[in-house]
Amino acid sequence: MNMNRTFDINKLVRPNIRDMAPYSSARDEFEGEARIFLDANENSFGSLAGSNYNRYPDPRQNILRNKVAELKGVAANQVFFGNGSDEPIDLLFRAFCQPQKDRVLIFPPTYGMYKVQAIINDTPVDEILLNDDFSLPLDKIEQVINPNIKLLFICSPNNPSGNLIDKSAILAVLKCFKGIVVVDEAYIDFAKEGSMLPEINNYPNLVILQTFSKAWGMAGLRLGMAFAQPGIINILNKIKYPYNINSLTQKYVLETLQRANEKDIMVEKILKQRTWLIKELEKLEFVDTIYPSDANFLLVRMNGATQIYNKLTELGIIVRNRSSVALCNNCLRITVGTAAENKEMVEQLVLVAKETLTIV
Repeated sequence: MNMNRTFDINKLVRPNIRDMAPYSSARDEFEGEARIFLDANENSFGSLAGSNYNRYPDPRQNILRNKVAELKGVAANQVFFGNGSDEPIDLLFRAFCQPQKDRVLIFPPTYGMYKVQAIINDTPVDEILLNDDFSLPLDKIEQVINPNIKLLFICSPNNPSGNLIDKSAILAVLKCFKGIVVVDEAYIDFAKEGSMLPEINNYPNLVILQTFSKAWGMAGLRLGMAFAQPGIINILNKIKYPYNINSLTQKYVLETLQRANEKDIMVEKILKQRTWLIKELEKLEFVDTIYPSDANFLLVRMNGATQIYNKLTELGIIVRNRSSVALCNNCLRITVGTAAENKEMVEQLVLVAKETLTIV
């Protein structure tokens, strides 16, 4: 039974956010076509950076929003854009968590910014470790959820373990939890299935995060997406900075969306390299475990992980040492690179391990 049919967003949002009048920018007060813009105190003579950059970007990102909505099969009013996924994460804390009173629930090991944003927003953090296979501990969740927990973050595919969280487990949480369930799908393009996006019409407390930084290869443009029912999207739009997505980002992402088939080709290449990398790492005696991955990286447990990481860094080969993270002792997180990068990394890994493990 869906326990959220009587879900009321106004009872969950912070009172000061619910009652505030949002800032209205010059472009928010104007709709339609115009020939002369004398409303926003811009430099009407132009810009040294190029055409039209003297004008503020569309604060609603309407053209981009409609295109992304079409691509994702959702309504335009179910889409929010942020400066990376970190912006909607921050805004969710601002909207729903009263400092020092409301709480957030996370499941380590997971993306570190959830906890960082909680601390920045003075929100106490409750943590429940994932199971040893990095699955969601449903029995423990039911024991701890309470009205003070307003946000719950699930990373799927999870970072740093790389595994997709079982959809039925996420649905079970949605049905019993009265707060906002945030499912971070930054790596979903690398998984064969499992996106929660089709469920946003069924669950008014579901927020899904996706990004252009991974499969789309646009990390430098900093564009993240949040999908939810209009009640939540309206709140995020209410409290975001007026012109949070710059003109260049909107322009280049729009152009890239016309070449979605090329993104799919890149993803296939990454997946093939992931398979190659797994096979090569399986040959190495000092590698203990290569965890199953639905992402563009591998979590690898190996002997002497920290010493090997330090040696690789000295050679200019940068992977991520996750040994200090819960459940990840002696683990390196290795991003799937190009064929040449992967080959060199494996070759150096073997040489470094021989030297390091001999010394140890």
